Amino acid sequence: MAELLPASAIGTDRVRSDGADKVRGRARYAYEHPGPDPLYLFPVQATIARGRALVLNTSAAVAADGVVHVLTPDNAPPLAETDDRELAILRDAEIGFRGQYLGAVVATTPEQARRAADLVEVTYETEPHDTDFRPDHPSARLPEDPDSAEYILGDVDAALAGAHIVVDAVYDTPMEHNNPMEPHTTVARWDDDELTLWLSTQGAHPARDMIAPILGLDREQIRIINPHVGGGFGSKGIPHADLMLTALAARAVPGRRVAYAVSRQQMFALTGHRPATSQHVRLGADREGRLTAIGFDAVSMSSHTKEFPELAIKPVRMMYAAEHRRLTQKVVPLDAPVPSWMRGPGEAAGMVGMEIAMDELAVATGLDPIEVRVRNEPARHPDTGLPFNRRRLIDCLRTGADRFGWSGRDPAPRSRRENGWLIGTGVAAATYPALRQPGSIARIRRTDDGYRVDIGAADIGTGTWTVLAQVAADGLGVPVEQIDLGIGDTDLPNATVAGGSTGMASWGAAILLAAEEFRREHGADPAPGAESQAEAGENPAEEEVAMHSFGAQFAQVSINELTGEIRLDRMLGVFSAGRIVNPRTARSQFLGGMTMGVGMALHEKGEMDPRFGHVVNHDLADYHVPVNADIPEIEVEWLDESDPHAGPLGARGIGEIGIVGAAASIVNAAYHATGVRVRELPAFGDAFLRA
Repeated sequence: MAELLPASAIGTDRVRSDGADKVRGRARYAYEHPGPDPLYLFPVQATIARGRALVLNTSAAVAADGVVHVLTPDNAPPLAETDDRELAILRDAEIGFRGQYLGAVVATTPEQARRAADLVEVTYETEPHDTDFRPDHPSARLPEDPDSAEYILGDVDAALAGAHIVVDAVYDTPMEHNNPMEPHTTVARWDDDELTLWLSTQGAHPARDMIAPILGLDREQIRIINPHVGGGFGSKGIPHADLMLTALAARAVPGRRVAYAVSRQQMFALTGHRPATSQHVRLGADREGRLTAIGFDAVSMSSHTKEFPELAIKPVRMMYAAEHRRLTQKVVPLDAPVPSWMRGPGEAAGMVGMEIAMDELAVATGLDPIEVRVRNEPARHPDTGLPFNRRRLIDCLRTGADRFGWSGRDPAPRSRRENGWLIGTGVAAATYPALRQPGSIARIRRTDDGYRVDIGAADIGTGTWTVLAQVAADGLGVPVEQIDLGIGDTDLPNATVAGGSTGMASWGAAILLAAEEFRREHGADPAPGAESQAEAGENPAEEEVAMHSFGAQFAQVSINELTGEIRLDRMLGVFSAGRIVNPRTARSQFLGGMTMGVGMALHEKGEMDPRFGHVVNHDLADYHVPVNADIPEIEVEWLDESDPHAGPLGARGIGEIGIVGAAASIVNAAYHATGVRVRELPAFGDAFLRA
């Protein structure tokens, strides 16, 4: 195992190394690499949700000013056979959802491309479509991977019948859309049989591995460059159809760069989203509030084009113990856009139902919401029986209670009123797996004035440029100023995706191993040109302990008695996430996750119109996300710790745990304020007025 030298950089509050370039506009994102004489793409999209595109009349588009090429299924380069129907575009006339790509126009300006795309006339054969998600849908079924969809222990129905206290309710979460600040963008150029992509992606190497066989190329024939990525929240974790469309169109104009930035409206159909879920939660408990039975039956929206289950049962498997457990997950395939990863997939949605239900259990038992969680704290993972790495949920709850002023809380709903506003406080637990992906490789070379450290990692706004330099500095025992870091390019050594809160653990392990190898091979005074590299494998501790991070979310809200308007007053998150490499960037990660949790609770909902099969509020004017005025005060704290099971760095991923439990804490606070239990997100004001 790699060893750290005495630390000087890790744990320090360093300013982002790329910060100055970003605020000055010098950090180049994908769309800012067009090169000389660029071309621009605009797509032709389906305006029906199901059927066939019989004819694409492109004559007017071909004749339009500035048009260089019009791509259709008739002239698109053939793709290899693949099971990934999202990426297998322009192969036939079938239409699986509204907004699906039918073709594209390439022109000398973006405006010319868009104008010409409007001139393409499509003749359709329309079929009846179904985009109406409901948990009792007749098409509801187990996912294609049933091993992750069902866990049964004992007899839940009998245990519930004999329980002293039962909570039985359904909790619904809506479609939510990632909406990173930078849209999904591809700039593509072909040189003979070699393809260069300037791409907004969370993982250059994984993206290359996915698209190369579909394009009929060896992975070495593709280079992907992504030094700066303007957010992703999971949506850029895998390639989507926009990448394939740009690559196919660029093949018709070899040697020239073709740029396509997916518009904000197009992103609602083409770049993934968190699917809607419905969660039927049944909790049985004894008189002391200890769980005897957990029933959790979740259903999530999916797509006929490509299945993606939002595994809401994931956190329920390990959060609380009960002798009798029945956890099931189903999907409803619809004629709808393809869902995909969104920050905290599974956990963010599943902990809405679980943590609101735990609050209802606390009310039913007359226990404090913190106490009911403490009483149901498992000693080991309820499914696997493995001990936890460091399960410090109780520490997070009690530390948060002290900081938040929980002890003065009157448990009775509607007990606090100020100037026509009802005020309440709520709490919820947070958790997320703490894993490491194998396969990242780091290379270190001595230069004349320091060290060059290369790894094909991605910085999606999380601070990778900064924290990996800190890790390398301590691994080599030199000042950070001597580290010249290279990331964001498949010409660099392989790196795993920035997803699943695994980036820091995976890449940092590779850098530490490479530093150890470098010191072993070249000694304390290496000559310029000395070089070593190492690959990080599996974390052996993952076979011995259940690797998770934990947290506690506290919220205070005010709700207007006359209008139902709900406002967040303040929020606190306390987290146990191992060693914190950089407090400044870590705080930003936690804050970002919690802010997205506020959006989940109070703002965000994709409104699907079943008549036409599209999201009608498909822009940031109508799809609301939190803004500065919605976030008056959020505080973040973490426990001072290092996790030896996480490797020599002692750090666990923090990108996603901040969103988990945040929405439930706000909804629980709303109940305490009003006595109205909201079980459908987001919690709009009319829910309180109706009650």
